[in-house]
Formats: sequence, C-alpha cells, structure tokens
Amino acid sequence: MATILVVDDEFGVAEVLQAILSDEGHRVVIAINGRQGLEMLAREAPALVFLDFMMPILDGAGMLGAMAADPATAAIPVILMSSLPEATVSERAKGYAAFLRKPFRVQAILRAAEAALGGTDRR
Repeated sequence: MATILVVDDEFGVAEVLQAILSDEGHRVVIAINGRQGLEMLAREAPALVFLDFMMPILDGAGMLGAMAADPATAAIPVILMSSLPEATVSERAKGYAAFLRKPFRVQAILRAAEAALGGTDRR
C-alpha cells in the first residue's frame, strides 16, 4: 500500500489517523507541524498527505504553498483537515484534493484517502 504523511499538532488526532490508515495496510508517518512536515516529505516521499490547517510554526496553508512551489511535491494530493468550515479555510489554502471537517468519521477518512490515492484531482 501507500506511504501516508499525517501532519497535525494534536497528537490524539494524528494517532487515530495512523491507526485507521495502518489498519488498511498503509505505512503512516507523522509530523507535528508544517516545517517538520516539509522535512518528512523530503525523506519519506509519501503518496498522500493528511494536513491540519491550524498549527504552530508553519500552518497548513503555509505547507500547501511550499508544496505547490516545489516540483518534487506539487503533485502529491493533500487532504486538508480543520474544525473550521471549508469556506473559511479555502480563503487561505489552495491546492488541496479534499477537505475533512473535524471531528470526522472513520468512513470519511477512508473514502477521502481512497479517492486521493486513486487520482490527483486537486482544488
């Protein structure tokens, strides 16, 4: 299966995503902020990124921008996550494949991952 990077400063959320996605056979690596996420991108070359919108040091919008500017990471699909409504988040963040509003259900995570890994339709 795929390597998936989860970038979230809430350890509980990252741990739940890791458990759910690992149960599906994926290899999951975790970063706690956008800066660490960019470092992990270079080392791990994931097929998909689950990215929290609000984080310290470098937020989701900043990481999305950095990914889009780098040809090595621009095509990696990103599932953006937030407790804020998507309309609010989309004002600052562009280029994500899907949006998950926190709290989310297990089936929503699995559907979003499957869709993102099946193609790279980006917003």
